[in-house]
Amino acid sequence: MNIVLGVGGGIAAYKAALLLRLFTENGHSVTVVPTAAALNFVGEPTWAALSGKPVHTDVWSAVEQVPHVRIGQSADLVVVAPATADLLARAAAGLADDLLTNTLLTARCPVVFAPAMHTEMWEHPATQANVSTLIERGAHVIPPASGRLTGADTGPGRLPEPEAIYAVCAHLLAARGESHASHISLRMPETGGSGGLESRPNLNFPASGEKWETAAPGDYTGWRVLITAGGTREPLDPVRFLGNRSSGKQGYALAARAAARGALVRLISANVSLPTPEGVEIERVESALEMQQAVREDVGWADLVIMAAAVADFRPAAYAENKIKKTHDAADPEAAPMIALERNPDILAGLVADRGEATKPVIVGFAAETGEPGRSVLELGAEKLARKGCDLLVVNEVGAEKTFGQDENTVHILRGDGQPGLDAGPASKDEIADAILNLAIKVMA
Repeated sequence: MNIVLGVGGGIAAYKAALLLRLFTENGHSVTVVPTAAALNFVGEPTWAALSGKPVHTDVWSAVEQVPHVRIGQSADLVVVAPATADLLARAAAGLADDLLTNTLLTARCPVVFAPAMHTEMWEHPATQANVSTLIERGAHVIPPASGRLTGADTGPGRLPEPEAIYAVCAHLLAARGESHASHISLRMPETGGSGGLESRPNLNFPASGEKWETAAPGDYTGWRVLITAGGTREPLDPVRFLGNRSSGKQGYALAARAAARGALVRLISANVSLPTPEGVEIERVESALEMQQAVREDVGWADLVIMAAAVADFRPAAYAENKIKKTHDAADPEAAPMIALERNPDILAGLVADRGEATKPVIVGFAAETGEPGRSVLELGAEKLARKGCDLLVVNEVGAEKTFGQDENTVHILRGDGQPGLDAGPASKDEIADAILNLAIKVMA
């Protein structure tokens, strides 16, 4: 395929040379279009030698070939790495003051920006507004990594590694080749059919020990993902509550991995002692009713909803304003107060019902099961999938020393459309998160 590699004027330009090598070694034809400032970091001879093509920065060279139009028109993909704050601003404004910005205006293929700059520049409202503008127009922006920057500074703004940028580009090129479309959007359609939610789980998993697919960095760029995590607490009195053993580790791993793969992530978190994953918006709740309200407020924003929280099925029917005291009944010294319970709303089933015949958002549920006499964890999960009607159901066996609070997990992922599911683990919760996200993106595609 014909690749245009735009190079901005930042010190990370040296990494673009490694990205160029990845493209050429995988059989792609690459035209390098640096800005004039970029040549202060990596010179024209290097780009020409690695690409095997002449390199220009202005529109006045080889004018008989009309390069300011032809380069963009003939491209299958344009990737800009590093994309500096200045270059993002010029692209968002539609300026055409050099060969690269002219190419960006004439390209009708997927365009990928890999920003790199100091943290303050990346977080500035002007830069964020420019990034939002580019995404709204269909560009793919790979969030910068966090780490060592120029000098002694560290923080968000580091150019992702060339392998990660290449993985995003390879994903877009594969999609472009399959669809023969002029542009590939990673956003799902706003409306559509029900997607065949007959709730027919297919239990044809890979053989035990078979490795599931690895993650594709950046494949979630542009997707909006809403995740719930942790265990709800249902207050009984000012000092007591009904709760569960969930640590929130799997939900937080999902949020971290989705953000690392390019998604915009909102995390609704209930009662955990974990640091907020980098690049994730978080809202903290306590009870099931608070979580239901938060999810309802955000669901319209999301392309994908992953309900990983352990939501209490019941709550006390009455809340005691004062601490419930021990009774000292001489006639019955062992007497204890009776606590009446009432059902909490089924948030997952409510989401599916509210979605109706639409296909957005894709909804992933979790089923924490212990099994029971005569029925296995997997059988109970299949029954729950049929009741809930979600697109994917992640089933895992839980207990005092299983899953909750542990660093590893084993899950069965059931699909509601009758397609084969997935058996993942035992593995780290980060790896399990990637396995879930890999299957979810196939459902969204």
